[in-house]
Amino acid sequence: MSTTTLNEIPALGKLYAGAVGSAAKSRLSSAKGPSVLPADRHEVRGAVVDLAKLTDFQRLVLHSATDYLPTGYVHTFAFPVAMSLMAREDFPLPLLGMVHLRNQVQHFRPIHYTEPLTVTAWAENLAGHRAGTQVELVAEVSATESGDVVWSGRSTYLAKGVFLPRFDRQEARADRPDFVPPQPTAMWRLGADAGRNYAGVSGDFNPIHLSRLSAKALGMKRSLAHGMYLASRVVADTVQNREEPYEWSIDFESPVFLPATVSLSIQDAETDGRYAGSTFVGWNNRSRRRHFHGSVQPLGASGAVQNP
Repeated sequence: MSTTTLNEIPALGKLYAGAVGSAAKSRLSSAKGPSVLPADRHEVRGAVVDLAKLTDFQRLVLHSATDYLPTGYVHTFAFPVAMSLMAREDFPLPLLGMVHLRNQVQHFRPIHYTEPLTVTAWAENLAGHRAGTQVELVAEVSATESGDVVWSGRSTYLAKGVFLPRFDRQEARADRPDFVPPQPTAMWRLGADAGRNYAGVSGDFNPIHLSRLSAKALGMKRSLAHGMYLASRVVADTVQNREEPYEWSIDFESPVFLPATVSLSIQDAETDGRYAGSTFVGWNNRSRRRHFHGSVQPLGASGAVQNP
């Protein structure tokens, strides 16, 4: 796999603007069905976090102020490099309207905001989905001086309505078990501006998050909350010890349309009297639809906690 070196972390706003200009071409190419992913990595070396942006992020997700990067912010920092892959002309799926399905993250050690970081990203595992085609974007963040990987994330996205050739949608359908809401431990009240607020601190100005009109233009009934806003906030509430390495995952099942009230339950587990991890779940208490679920646990812990 070859490597393309970028001079700096790309601006997401420019990537989305370019995607708007190429949307018609994407629709034409998607009609033929996606083909193969670029055999290339994108990399930025020696990038440094903007302290003001970090502070704004911490404030928005209700994270206590610290000189070390919240794991959700590391994703936000690395995300534009991964997105630059999806904005390439040879990327087989349209960038606009992508739906966030899943995140899996390993956070190996505390990362101080002054550390120069190298971000490397690539795409893999193009696969059929009952609603379209999914792809995984992998990002690794390394300490530039030592070369040690300090954070690794895998994000799964769905291009709705774009199908692989000869993919059987009926075979891909799976019945979901009924969700029985637990007793909530918290309630989140998200305003209609939650998407715009997160876009302001993350740079993720995907139109599906900004307003009812821009979301409708891409097939959504209303604007919806960013998956990484939800993930960053719940993981910040869940991680017990940020000094030790940990891993977390989250699956998104139904969108949080704004404004919204999200019911949340976080449950901790212990093994031999020691913290062994946590599970979490968020849902709509009126419709009883589960929005997301996931877990956080010490990295390499035996006996992984089970997702609700």
